[in-house]
Amino acid sequence: MTASSAQGIKTVLHPVSDLSKAKAVYAALLGVQPQTDASYYVGFEVAGQHIGLVPGGGPQGMTAPVAYWHVPDIEAKLAELTAAGATVQEPAHEVGGGRVTATVTDPDGNVLGLLQDQ
Repeated sequence: MTASSAQGIKTVLHPVSDLSKAKAVYAALLGVQPQTDASYYVGFEVAGQHIGLVPGGGPQGMTAPVAYWHVPDIEAKLAELTAAGATVQEPAHEVGGGRVTATVTDPDGNVLGLLQDQ
């Protein structure tokens, strides 16, 4: 493993059109109530994973679920991915609580999320 090796998918964000309805469905699916429950984001923690609901796809305009690979050095991983042919869709930026995210697309347009906890 290198210093920028991925630590696995631990976060998946889902764009939703009706946050209230989606929250009920995901609470039933996961068997827990959300840990974060705001008008702009609902997040569940279960089995070592974070499942997030983003109304309207959020500012990033998500149209499908995005899996976030946790990495120790997001800038190093972005450099590796772009050198390998990925295109940065959303540059690294803090989203709160010391958490930094970014997204890239692979050559087929699939969105890959990156997440670093600082």
